[in-house]
Parts: sequence; C-alpha cells; structure tokens
Amino acid sequence: MSPTFEDGSDELAETARRIRRHVVTMTAEAGSGHPGGSLSAVEIVTALYFRIMRHRPEEPSWPDRDRFILSKAHTCPVLYAALAEAGYFPVEELLTFRKVNSRLQGHAHTKTPGVEMSGGSLGQGLSFGVGTALAARLDGRESRTYVLLGDGECDEGQVWEAAMSASNYGLDNLTAIIDRNGIQNDRRTDDVMQLEPLSDKWRAFGWNALEIDGHRQTAILGALSEARGARGRPTVVIAKTVKGRGVSFMENNADFHGKAPNREQLAQALVEIG
Repeated sequence: MSPTFEDGSDELAETARRIRRHVVTMTAEAGSGHPGGSLSAVEIVTALYFRIMRHRPEEPSWPDRDRFILSKAHTCPVLYAALAEAGYFPVEELLTFRKVNSRLQGHAHTKTPGVEMSGGSLGQGLSFGVGTALAARLDGRESRTYVLLGDGECDEGQVWEAAMSASNYGLDNLTAIIDRNGIQNDRRTDDVMQLEPLSDKWRAFGWNALEIDGHRQTAILGALSEARGARGRPTVVIAKTVKGRGVSFMENNADFHGKAPNREQLAQALVEIG
C-alpha cells in the first residue's frame, strides 16, 4: 500500500516517491545495505527535511540549523537519499553507496555533507542528541534536535539513560522519533524484548509521548508541530510503520533488514513504487 499525504502536498508525495526509488536502487547497485528500515522511515525523513527542519544545503555547518541525528545509522540510505534530493550533494552520487572511497558509507558518517553524527553501534544517537540540545541552549540558539531511533534499538540501556538525562534537563528543544516497525534484525521485536507499553515507559521517564501512524504525513507533521510547542520537557513520537513500506515483497519481511534487492526484485520494486 502507498503511504498517504493528506495535507494536499503533491510535492511532498513526489519527494517521498523519489526517495523510495533511490533507496532500492542504491542498495541494489551496492549489492548490500538495509532497505527495509530505510523504507519504513521515508515519510518521517521527508517531513523533517522538506517541511519541518531549518537547514541550508549550501551551508551544512550553518550554526543555527536544526540537527537530525540518525541513531539507527544502518538505515542511512533514506538519509542519503533525502540529503541528495535536498541538494547537499548530486543525486548521481547515490550510486556510489558502499563503494571504495565513496562519501556514502554503509553506516552514516560525518564525511557525508549534512550528516551530524557517525553511527554504527546502536543506542548512541539519543545521547548525542541530548548533547546538541544542551549546546543549543548554552549558546542561546533556537535550533532544535531530532533523533530517529529504531524500536529494537530501545533494548539498549543507553537509550534510557539518555531519556532520563533529557527529562532531567527539561530539553524541550529535543524530539525523539521511534520508527516502530516491529522488526529488529531477523525477527519481531516482541520475540526479542517486550517493549510495550512503550508510550507509558517514556512518560514515566518524564517525556511528552505521542503515538501516530508513521506513514500518514498529516499525522507526522501534526506531531512534530505539537513537539515544537511543548515546554519544559522533551517529546517522543512513536511512529507506527511497516518495514519495507511501498514494496510488497519487502513489507514486514525481516529478510530485507539487511538484504539488498537483486536486479529482478529491483525492477519489480520500481514498478510498485511508481
């Protein structure tokens, strides 16, 4: 099923479609990568880069920019695709993904224009985000920090240490977004660790917690707008998504957590995405 963009923005819908095409094409070209968790986050990343965040592709280090931290850094194809579409580097460079000497490594890295944090080990992004949010406050800047986490990543103790810290400091300029697609690595999250009641756990840590459909653009935009208006505490948006969204044979299929489509599968995926 195709995601819906009910705010009337054909431009956002078209951008998301192009990003999906980039994700499957670049992973197929590389013969490796993580398409499933990239596809589940397309609407979230599209909303951030093309509607919500203040940023300047021509000036990636602009001091007053909003920061996006990809904590689940293995899903960097969706970030690279968004950065290319936004103008941080040529779209053609996406085909160098995971190749020798490429600026587009298999996990997000600061050598790529627009990437704020080098990632790899899970569970670190929210701590990094707490640091950038605190720095903005100390510098008297109005910039906001957005951190995208995987749901399986919430098994990591460091996530909850960071959550406690963010609440303690009242970081209302920090928004965490959880890509709640229900699959981590090769199985369902419930088969590894019971996360629910996830919203209540975040509230217990002092966060404003919102639950949305992570493929409905109006829901995403509404939640992020509400987060901007929160005062005295950080906000977490638990976005319910489908791993592999937009490609029938990838949807809810743990095989495509870290498996790239072959040439025949790529052709089918591109037809389905449109």
